[in-house]
Amino acid sequence: MNRIKQYFASIHIWSNAKGQDLIEYALMAGFVAVAAGAIMPDVSTNISQIFSKVASSMGSASSQGS
Repeated sequence: MNRIKQYFASIHIWSNAKGQDLIEYALMAGFVAVAAGAIMPDVSTNISQIFSKVASSMGSASSQGS
């Protein structure tokens, strides 16, 4: 009897797809960003500069907060 319960429990786990759409959209956005960076080198340079500015502002904010 326990095997039957475990079987149906495993089927329920595999059929649960609540977070599947979010993961698919995140992967697609990542692929688009990589493709845009590969096709347009200027865009990748600008993205790198933006991330550098965000990282430096977050670093200064964290040092001021403590």
